[in-house]
Amino acid sequence: MDKYLYVAMTGASQNALAQKAHANNLANISTNGFQRDLEQARSMPVFGDSFPARAFALSERPATDFTPGALVETGRDLDVAVQGNGWLAVQAPDGSEAYVRTASMNVDALGILRAGNGMPIMGNGGPIAVPPQQQIEVGEDGTISIRAMGEGPRVMAEVDRIKMVQPDLKNMTKGLDGLIHTKDGQPAVADANVRVVSGFLEASNVNAVDEMTSVLALAKQFELHIKMMNTAKEDDQAMTRVLSIS
Repeated sequence: MDKYLYVAMTGASQNALAQKAHANNLANISTNGFQRDLEQARSMPVFGDSFPARAFALSERPATDFTPGALVETGRDLDVAVQGNGWLAVQAPDGSEAYVRTASMNVDALGILRAGNGMPIMGNGGPIAVPPQQQIEVGEDGTISIRAMGEGPRVMAEVDRIKMVQPDLKNMTKGLDGLIHTKDGQPAVADANVRVVSGFLEASNVNAVDEMTSVLALAKQFELHIKMMNTAKEDDQAMTRVLSIS
């Protein structure tokens, strides 16, 4: 009896954690460039001083779904999204290099080109600095060109180029900060084959129907685990009554 009680107890606990993963996906359904977290459950043996005769349920996040989201047209020149495979490099708050699929860029008061979340966009030699300008454009290859103050409409100067990479997805992981990092912690090598499109943002790759279905299924599983625990309690009480009579 204690075996299935232990499985039911751990199953209910892990169901609650799995619900959080799917709830987080649903909460970010409108977040541009969000990559949904995958979730799965499995049984694990309980190791201790004796033979592992018990098992417990375990919910885990095995990977992140790197499937590209749909492109949404914004018409804004500094909104960019990767076409096909690849990533844009940004500078994470800890100074390391991280990667995003899309960015609603802007130039701050110091002339630093930043993504919508405030992180600097990385160029050939570090964060991209943009001189005072009348107009700024982003090329398909990530080239940042500007029309300087006082220049004619046909005079465009190249400032820098956004660092774009295409590492092996097996070496990519989502950190606790929500950004994509390399598993080995080393900056990825720039790839000239990656292309971006200006005037578009990439939507989240979360499928609301799939996530809601998973949430409902987990809720039913949680109810089943609670019923199993109540059954175990009733069986224990019945056995106690039998032993007290004897």
